[in-house]
Amino acid sequence: MIESLITNKTRLKLLLKFFLNKETTSYLRNLENEFGESSNAIRIELNRLEKADLLVSNFNGNRKYFRANDKHPLYSEINSILQKTVGLDTVIENILINVGSLTEAYLIGDLAIGKESDIIDLLLVGDNIDTRFVVALVTKAEKLVNKKIRYLILSEKEKADYLQKQQALHIWSRK
Repeated sequence: MIESLITNKTRLKLLLKFFLNKETTSYLRNLENEFGESSNAIRIELNRLEKADLLVSNFNGNRKYFRANDKHPLYSEINSILQKTVGLDTVIENILINVGSLTEAYLIGDLAIGKESDIIDLLLVGDNIDTRFVVALVTKAEKLVNKKIRYLILSEKEKADYLQKQQALHIWSRK
């Protein structure tokens, strides 16, 4: 769907990489390996996005690291569009809000680090979560977003240990 609006695949990959998780940073050679594309195509798009002030950069040694400019006026809108593109808005609406004893949810796996994926990996945190109910909600949401959803349920204590070893993007908390 978003491919109709953003026809440059490299630009779309970069937006997903940096705008789903504002903490994500990367440099040219790493992106070249990750995307499997030429460094020139990636460099051109990085320069365009930086010139538009959507990305900011800094040098660490001889590497130029890029990250999303979360101060840009369009940052939250781009983030929202990308969340809708990967189906996170639907997941939040159809799963997370409806699971009673859930306290937090995190996006983990490829999407959490900005890689394109047909799988949404979730970390669900809470005690006494009815897994049968979660399975029913996940099945419903998978049909709506047309993606596979995998989930891991952990208690609050287990969450701390897990998050030390795994990059995760916090996407929801019970208010």
